Amino acid sequence: MGVEAGAQAARSRALAVLRIRGRALAVALLPAAVAVVLLVGGATGHLGGARWGIARWIVTVIAVVVLLCAAGIALVIARARPAMSPTVPIAEDAAPDLYRMVRDLADRLDVPAPSAIALTPDCDSWLEDRTHPAHGPPCPPPGEEISGARGIRGLAPRQHRAATAPVLVIGSPFLWWMRVGELRAVLAPVVAGTGPSAHPDIAAARRFVRGLDAAVAVTSAPAHGPVIRTVLGGAGWVARVLLRSCRGHAEEMERGVAAAAAERAQAVDYGVRIVAQEQVGLAYAGWDRLLTRVALPAWRMGRWPSRLDAGVVAALTELSRRDRLAEGFTSRLGERPACDLLEEPGLVDEATSLLAARLFHGGPTEPGPDWAPVDWQEYPEEVVDRKWRTDAARLHRVLDALGVHHARPDTAPDADGPTLERVLEYLTVRPGGSTSGTPTGEGEGGSGGMGTPGGDGADDETAQVPDDDAVASVRTAALVAGLSAEMAREETAGAIPGGVRGQAQGPDRTVWDAPAMLPLFPMQPPRTGRELLVDHVAAVVCCAAMDTAGAVPGLDWLDGPSLLVRGERAADLSPRVRTLVEEGDPAPLRTWLRNLGVRPEKPVRLV
Repeated sequence: MGVEAGAQAARSRALAVLRIRGRALAVALLPAAVAVVLLVGGATGHLGGARWGIARWIVTVIAVVVLLCAAGIALVIARARPAMSPTVPIAEDAAPDLYRMVRDLADRLDVPAPSAIALTPDCDSWLEDRTHPAHGPPCPPPGEEISGARGIRGLAPRQHRAATAPVLVIGSPFLWWMRVGELRAVLAPVVAGTGPSAHPDIAAARRFVRGLDAAVAVTSAPAHGPVIRTVLGGAGWVARVLLRSCRGHAEEMERGVAAAAAERAQAVDYGVRIVAQEQVGLAYAGWDRLLTRVALPAWRMGRWPSRLDAGVVAALTELSRRDRLAEGFTSRLGERPACDLLEEPGLVDEATSLLAARLFHGGPTEPGPDWAPVDWQEYPEEVVDRKWRTDAARLHRVLDALGVHHARPDTAPDADGPTLERVLEYLTVRPGGSTSGTPTGEGEGGSGGMGTPGGDGADDETAQVPDDDAVASVRTAALVAGLSAEMAREETAGAIPGGVRGQAQGPDRTVWDAPAMLPLFPMQPPRTGRELLVDHVAAVVCCAAMDTAGAVPGLDWLDGPSLLVRGERAADLSPRVRTLVEEGDPAPLRTWLRNLGVRPEKPVRLV
């Protein structure tokens, strides 16, 4: 499909959408038109008589009611605030070179230049229409713009009405990982989309569809009272009917716009764009790994890494060092990075990092004592060490609640304290179902009542001896239940920082400003109980290694928090801890501890 063919297809679908709007208006005006005919006929004497008089009154009342309903629906659609992607706005004086590059690209493509540029913490780029009056003055409601961007030169929220041309939204990881030529090639098809977007029919159709979508969201908001919700129900029903009627045409219109833009961009940096697409996939992989493995643990501790975009470069450089498939990518680092197009890349990185924490974790919009930025140099001490010691303290509190005591206090006088030995003995299952540590209230055999009731029948010996896996499961379940309850209490009491705070969503508030809707894009599903226990046991092991064997916390760009022993990453710890938790077998872990010189009987430092 050529440029003209794609644009023509988009325009024809836009006209179809506008015809649906026209039909809806005609239906609303039809009773009024009939009432006018009847009133004129009565005034001129052509439609006289009592029957025509009654008909005039009935039709006139119906016409008034329909017109009032239509006006109300039109008002809801016109006033409904279309969704706007959460971004960090970049003023021209904050990135003159970037604006110059985009305008030059638009000139080469012979399309209008975007009206503004904004960044999003995601590996994607698009055009966004922000011409709705609600996107101009007055200032956006609290939470729309991340406060970390305020006070940065050129990043203050816009105080003027948006121009007609759409805003170019660029994924911030692209600016740090891609070179200038690669970014220009990737943005070419996106910027080319401003051409079809400038057509009045396409622009009007998009505004109509966005208004319907916003009206559906407003009428579905749970914050309304029962009376208002009932009144808005009719408007919402009409908006849904119209939206369903327009959906197919709108989708085809957008396909035509995308096809025309892609065809127009073929003549600009086509060869470079093929190579740049490989960098798009690589940047996405590095960004996803950085968020899930590195940023998420920090967010859970009430700290947000303030240089996430710079971390992408470190993560992808580490990936290229480990993976032969990524070899050659680091040679690109000698070229000019696209972030050099920004006047103050560090401050922009900080603003997008705070926005990422807001979107992917639901953190507050304002930095504070419980929600503070952290540099990568401080990450091991501020996040890794604190996380491990907090998890270790939580696990020992659960053991205290379960009444777990050391089986041989004469050989390890500190074992009832916060020691690794206490955890090992509790989770150890000896052959035949016996255990080492005994919780208060369990039988002498330590099986917690797992034996089959019914006496000492020797003919069924297996009924007397509980299965080892069953004992391990009971011990694991007890700790999992305790840890889950403890974390729930901490979250309720606000002890787990970085949580969502604020009021419920109102009709005019943005989705990402509604605490009930955050995070918009959860990074990972909730951890299972067994995963939670493995993390806590591993935290105790790491604390013991740091306190007794000279290990130190570290940061692995691809795997997140890591334990460094004599400068080397201890990569074989997790499977040994999992064996202890799932099978009750401490042998692999004890061997690992002996080889490193870790003393599990010594108390660990907690927070």
